[in-house]
Amino acid sequence: MILYKGNIYQDSMQDELITRLESDIVETLSKPQRLTTDAVIAASEKMYQKAANGYYDSIAVPLLNEFGVSYERYQAMAKAFSAEVLRYKCEIELGRDFSNLPPLTSGTVRKIAPLGLLFHVAAGNVDGLPAYSVAEGLLSGNINILKLPSGDTGLSVKLLSDLIAEEPSLAEYIYVFDVPSTEFETLKRLAKLADGVVVWGGDMAQRAAREMCDVTTKIIPWGHKLSFAYATKNVTDEQLKGLACHICATEQVLCSSCQGIFYDTDSLEELQQFARRFFEIFKSENNRFGKADMAMRGRNSVQLYNDKLENKYPLILNDEGVSVVVKEDRELELSYTFRNVWVKALPHDKIVQSLKKQKGYLQTCGLLCDVSEKQSLADRLISAGVVRVTGGDLSRTFFGEAHDGTYPLREYTKIVEIDV
Repeated sequence: MILYKGNIYQDSMQDELITRLESDIVETLSKPQRLTTDAVIAASEKMYQKAANGYYDSIAVPLLNEFGVSYERYQAMAKAFSAEVLRYKCEIELGRDFSNLPPLTSGTVRKIAPLGLLFHVAAGNVDGLPAYSVAEGLLSGNINILKLPSGDTGLSVKLLSDLIAEEPSLAEYIYVFDVPSTEFETLKRLAKLADGVVVWGGDMAQRAAREMCDVTTKIIPWGHKLSFAYATKNVTDEQLKGLACHICATEQVLCSSCQGIFYDTDSLEELQQFARRFFEIFKSENNRFGKADMAMRGRNSVQLYNDKLENKYPLILNDEGVSVVVKEDRELELSYTFRNVWVKALPHDKIVQSLKKQKGYLQTCGLLCDVSEKQSLADRLISAGVVRVTGGDLSRTFFGEAHDGTYPLREYTKIVEIDV
């Protein structure tokens, strides 16, 4: 499915439309009147009001049920499209008076301008994220081309079509193509038009983006990240309960989801004691939430059974679809996911040494300790490359937060200076 200047086309029209694309983009960029932030915010606010009043429930609720997301969380996420939040986002990321920067001198003025055209290569792990990526591009005044992820449910085209219906002037700033990743030459054609390529995905997606972009094109990577918890001997059962709740709620599929726990010790015996303690709390929260997806439980049971047969790890605790696996290395790694956690010993004075090598993958650390320990441990984690330090709920969000240590709207704009 293709969305082109507000109209829906079949994929068979792809080559013809891409051939027209450059001239249509140049025509838009040549107009004296450009897209305004106010127009984008006004249209988004109307979308938010629809969501708040249940307009999208028929689409959203099945997805919420599939991924185990509560309706309350959906409503909170939808608020990201509200006028209040979007204005706050612009002020936080671009400055309070971003549309009227003070001049450098009496003869030189400054302004924030869009890069021009953004090509969004979206990932499919969160429905609605591709549309939100485009919304950020619109907020910063850019024309946007979106490559849909494989397996897209149609939600992105629906949301963006509705946005255009609310504000028809957005039509020439939004183009959506359903181009498979295997059509590399077509992706290169689209990337060649772009001033910036926004890439959501892991190492393979990032490498592919670098291969298809000219050296003159800015690459803005939002790569897959790994998050974890760090606990000291002063961790409370309540803190561990909060972490277990987070793991069950997110199923460990988000970049901010906890994959495992580093424990402040160099003793294998102490590590195993901690693992048993957390396992009991973990089982209790699992029962409260209800079990994870049956297929994922089956997959993990087979993997853990093989690990036990091979005596692969010092201790494997698994029951009722959750597991805690004690490992003797200090590497940050992906877990088996869906309520399966590794625990590893990591003395606090080895944090930077052990984690710095993973600097490009670090995102959130859930720090579980006494308040007197928090600042010194947070400093070590930040020195290692962590960009977000939370408590047990690693996926909690605040409007205005940075994304992976930077602000998207700053990445999608440039500062221009004009001698007047």
